[in-house]
Amino acid sequence: MRYLLKNGTVVSAEQSVQADVLIEGEKIIGVGKGLDENGAEVIDVSGKLLFPGFIDGHTHFDLEVAGTVTADDFETGTRAAIAGGTTLVIDYASQDKGGHTLKEGLEKWHRKADGKCSCDYSFHMSVVEWNEETEKEIEDMIREGITSFKLYMTYPAMIVNDSDLYKIIKKLNECGCFAGVHCENAGVIDALIAEAKKEGRTGPENHPLVRPDTMEAEAVHRLLAIAGEAKAPVMIVHLTNRKAFEEVMRARMNGQKVYAETCPQYLLLDDSVYSRPDFEGAKYVCAPPIRKKEDQDCLWKALANGEIQTVATDQCSFTMEQKRLGKDDFTKIPGGLPGVQTRGTLLYTYGVRTGKITKEQMCGLLSENAARLYGVYPRKGVIRQGSDADIVVFDPEKESVISAKTHLYNTDNNPYEGFALHGDIEQVFLRGQQVVQDGKVIREKTGTYIKRGKNQLY
Repeated sequence: MRYLLKNGTVVSAEQSVQADVLIEGEKIIGVGKGLDENGAEVIDVSGKLLFPGFIDGHTHFDLEVAGTVTADDFETGTRAAIAGGTTLVIDYASQDKGGHTLKEGLEKWHRKADGKCSCDYSFHMSVVEWNEETEKEIEDMIREGITSFKLYMTYPAMIVNDSDLYKIIKKLNECGCFAGVHCENAGVIDALIAEAKKEGRTGPENHPLVRPDTMEAEAVHRLLAIAGEAKAPVMIVHLTNRKAFEEVMRARMNGQKVYAETCPQYLLLDDSVYSRPDFEGAKYVCAPPIRKKEDQDCLWKALANGEIQTVATDQCSFTMEQKRLGKDDFTKIPGGLPGVQTRGTLLYTYGVRTGKITKEQMCGLLSENAARLYGVYPRKGVIRQGSDADIVVFDPEKESVISAKTHLYNTDNNPYEGFALHGDIEQVFLRGQQVVQDGKVIREKTGTYIKRGKNQLY
């Protein structure tokens, strides 16, 4: 199929220009004016912004959490993602503890995802057990297109100790790869949970109290000290607060390479949500928790200054029935919330339109930086000749309101319920196929697994 998108504004991380885009097959074959219309379906996109397909580098579909499984699997989750302009998700495959291999983890996630995805997909690999066999498998993972890994400093089933943290990130660096790390101090969190339960505090309002910003910042500091000793780059995933951000900046001032990611919930919500009545606070339980207004302000400034590289979602959705597993014990509330469908529209409405960031910065945060960081640039992340024809046609004036009644998640709740949007997704092209038209998904399960190269973001 051949398409010509005429009269739009092509957005990159550096600039926005009036240009037409010619698509043939899966690729962009021209960007500019006076392109050959012969045989092309001409689509007038006057007044629209053309973004490269968004990349969400942090999703959790079909994941077992707290005795249940996320409400969205790869089928429903990627349908919501493509409706929101995300043309590539990078989910987390995981090794299981108890002598299981990385290969087994990767095969398990392929079974979950293959043939079900409405956008392209790839995986990070979570390493939860380090030994000689696991070390040998790192090169196997790279050959499978897995070039980024995940480590946890919390959660009993996932946590790796400081000794293994050092060994893993050093090995990854030797292979030209890096790890994204969930930073929280597990020991102190356990102690604070024990105190809360002893005092009879069992509601969701206690969730942010037992996972304070200081214990995220402490873990970030400790990780960066270890990474400095290993002389290896690392990424801080879902960064939430000023104290942790200051640890990142301090390490950078000392010459370390540190990447950072944040999420819409940390930019747009504050910890008052946990005190909502009738167990509504459970809707917002995630880890690390949502923080305070001053932390939001810090994160927005960091985005504007280029000090945080990506905005992902940490998509991990549950129904309220699932959340009620923790009705009598907040620590049993499955942690996570949805975000893949509204990440772009929220960032445009509350970032670009308010002047906190530019549309070019939005492009960097959602597309180009992630493409470079995760080794798919320039195949993805940019609208240029030779790149995959992953294109979001964005209407900057369309208005709507977020509602669980109309979203595509397999959930009965939305953390952004009632948020007004000014700007919306009109059309989406995935490798040259029009998959979203007039905001509706018209083609499903056309996604393919993407083998990734190594980090190109310096």
